[in-house]
Amino acid sequence: MDNETIKSLNELLQGEYMAIESFNNFISRLEDKSIKATFQDVQKQHRKNTETLANYIQNIGGRPDENLGIKGKMGDIMINMELGSGSDDEVVEKAIEGETKGVNMAEKVLRGRLDEKSRDVAGEILENDRKSIERLKILDKRQQKQ
Repeated sequence: MDNETIKSLNELLQGEYMAIESFNNFISRLEDKSIKATFQDVQKQHRKNTETLANYIQNIGGRPDENLGIKGKMGDIMINMELGSGSDDEVVEKAIEGETKGVNMAEKVLRGRLDEKSRDVAGEILENDRKSIERLKILDKRQQKQ
């Protein structure tokens, strides 16, 4: 398998790990139990995504890069700074923003040089992340009605 594909898939994997970390941060700040439960479901989906990607990378002869690295740590620090004391509304908005950035990054990866099977796997991850954004947007609408 060519290194370009493995590198692209590892970028996607990094994004999923960053999402899991961000959601740890978000969840710890939420008051509302039903919002917290939705966030935990979204986080669970990201965990499944990392498992899918890591296994796939191994199956095509690559090594999953499971170290969050500097980029992830910086992202975490930025989220902490941006959230401040953050109400649940703010947390939901930041989560939507973060998920949207993640989807944009994944779309870039998909535009790269991927074989058909790798593109399918990446596409599946992207689809899951888009569904997560929809779930968060529903929460956001609910919050605005109150």
